[in-house]
Amino acid sequence: MKFVSLFLLLCCGVLRASPVPPHPAPAWVLRDADGKAVSSAKYKGKVVVVDFWATWCVPCRSEIPGYVALQSKYRDSGLVIVGMAVNDTEDFVKAFVADHHVNYQVVMADEAVARAFGGDDGIQGIPTTFIINRDGMIVDRKEGALRKDEFEKLLLRVLNPPPQASSSR
Repeated sequence: MKFVSLFLLLCCGVLRASPVPPHPAPAWVLRDADGKAVSSAKYKGKVVVVDFWATWCVPCRSEIPGYVALQSKYRDSGLVIVGMAVNDTEDFVKAFVADHHVNYQVVMADEAVARAFGGDDGIQGIPTTFIINRDGMIVDRKEGALRKDEFEKLLLRVLNPPPQASSSR
């Protein structure tokens, strides 16, 4: 399976973060580790961080405590973090979430959602993370791990955008 081999080969350590031209985030419905359906529609109007990761990926694992802290800190400001686990079993993900006190939604990613976010070639490595604004537009993408304080700066630009300049007539 292309999806499995791609992620097994490309667990990132290299970072590339950049704002992207705003474009609509794909809609998705995936299952959590308990088999319950979770839909992106549930997060309409929120700032959503979508993080493609795996339990076996060291850079992915290094970011999780920061995501846990950010989810706690900004939940009331409308932040939702969604971890999309790739190439893992539900049992591994469920145990990992419990052991690491993950306080945000985790779902089981599939090849279709990886292509929907990453284009025809899918996601090229993990962790790969997208920031989606309150209007449902992807506005930032990072590949590789980033320290919590650096990611928080990116996130705050979307959570608390500067006021729009008013035009006078």
